[in-house]
Amino acid sequence: MRYNYEYGKKLRVGFIGAGEQAYVNILPCFQYAPIDLIAVADPNEERGVAVARQFGARHCYANHKALLAKERLDAVFIVVGRDEEGLPHSRELASEALRAGFHVWLAPPPCASQKEVSTFTDACMASRKYVMTGFKRMFAPAYLKVVQITQDPAFGGISTFAMRYPLALPAASARQDSQARATFLEFVHPYALLTRLFGECEGFCVMRSDKTGGAVINIRYRNGVVGSLHLAAGQALTSPLERLEVIGNGANVVVENGVRLTYYRAGGVRGAASDGRPESFIGPDELAPIIWEPEFSMGEVYNKQVVLEGYVGCIQHFGERLLQGEAPRHGNLVDMLHIMTVYDRVLEAKENAWTSLY
Repeated sequence: MRYNYEYGKKLRVGFIGAGEQAYVNILPCFQYAPIDLIAVADPNEERGVAVARQFGARHCYANHKALLAKERLDAVFIVVGRDEEGLPHSRELASEALRAGFHVWLAPPPCASQKEVSTFTDACMASRKYVMTGFKRMFAPAYLKVVQITQDPAFGGISTFAMRYPLALPAASARQDSQARATFLEFVHPYALLTRLFGECEGFCVMRSDKTGGAVINIRYRNGVVGSLHLAAGQALTSPLERLEVIGNGANVVVENGVRLTYYRAGGVRGAASDGRPESFIGPDELAPIIWEPEFSMGEVYNKQVVLEGYVGCIQHFGERLLQGEAPRHGNLVDMLHIMTVYDRVLEAKENAWTSLY
């Protein structure tokens, strides 16, 4: 982990939005990324000035257009709320920033439909700049370890997976309602992680419960991986939000609550599958499961919420790639287009039937 002052070169950035999400989750990450915060823009001038002062920005504007026109920047961060219908309006802001000549990082969801991704594409092509959506789970340490484990030949390749995430799928009769679609935009968060782990899917089948709106989406990927995204609407509010299990060939890995990772390594024996009569369920140490989870007794950087959830890794990736003159590898336009396409198709899908994506 590098601290901000240890980077020899930094991006000069502007920041549009000084609300709670920016204050709690995004701006604190600049301590660990090659970011030089130059200016903040927020229509609430008093709040904007306070946030600018708190995080060391030189200037504050009540209008984002003034920031884009007056500041000499490399990139712009956009972290704003949704409109009165609950839909994201960062798309228009991102287009303005890109066309003004700046790279853009924006908080998810990036837009409200697959069709709207063209706004980013057109602006990026016109300006020759990059845009990245901050899908934090793509960079969470526990999930990055899953990537490492599943790519190891000892895992035997990925065969199946199951992910649980609390979200209700609107009833078919309500899926064109803007408020229902806005609520279901939360779908992009778990699906972005699946895109990071397994690539692009080729199709899926949706099964929905009328009781809670919970659903199971069975998915097949282009690389042959199959699995289920369980939208667990109705689970207890006291329950951890999410759980992921990936099965290999003789091995599997589980992430619970986004931070507790258990790797069940290949090579163990059980019951009749063993040679003879095992005396204990405890096998050899070299084949035992490995468990990682954070400890919170020490004030270490790795235990900070913004690190565990993936915010820091996401912003580091954006800054470091741009300083190398390269496009972001994850959360980029290709990922955005696929994720928003699947979001649209899930809402359009006929239940209990196969939906082909291509």
